[in-house]
Amino acid sequence: MPASATAPTTSGKQPAAAERVYAHIKQAVLDREYEGGTLLTEGELAEAVGVSRTPVREALLKLEVEGLIKLYPKKGALVLAVSAQEIADVVETRLLVEEFAVRKAVPAPPHLLARLEELLDEQRAHAEAGDLAAFAASDRCFHAQIVRHAGNEIIAKLYDQLRDRQLRMGVAIMQALPDRINRNHAEHTEILDRIKAGDADGAAACVRQHLGRVKDLVRGEDR
Repeated sequence: MPASATAPTTSGKQPAAAERVYAHIKQAVLDREYEGGTLLTEGELAEAVGVSRTPVREALLKLEVEGLIKLYPKKGALVLAVSAQEIADVVETRLLVEEFAVRKAVPAPPHLLARLEELLDEQRAHAEAGDLAAFAASDRCFHAQIVRHAGNEIIAKLYDQLRDRQLRMGVAIMQALPDRINRNHAEHTEILDRIKAGDADGAAACVRQHLGRVKDLVRGEDR
């Protein structure tokens, strides 16, 4: 299920203006509708969401703290590009977490296997539809399910902090290299096959290879 940047609100109530602006900008950045290097102005954003400039300023301040934009007084907000260093840092962190988690997933309970199968079906459908944002969200959810199953709350919270970066990087890589969407699905299938077989070492090796390819893409070594 595609992740949403919208904050939870009380049922039946309209989100506050600043929350609506925040959700609009964040989702557009994660989906790369606002690409790195795009300069956003308060007036344009206020018009797009149908609010005044005051909630726009509040939302932009929050997004700057999250590292998605850089504010320039009297000019606007610059959407920050995903850097090679950021990708390398995220991949390194993911390797530490996900190799540990996938080993803990073996032997896997039926409910985990069923959920991972469901996510692979989702990914196939998103790939066929060419919906990169939805595929990236389902891709991220596949890995997150394995991490959560490890049962370590501290690790799970650390992993959740990578969510936005993972989604944005996933879309960026698939836009640059369209064949990666099918290769990602094939690599996820291989990880699940190793988990089903009860092969913890093999599953960890597949995760290492899968994430290692992202590093290669950043260096321009994998096409």
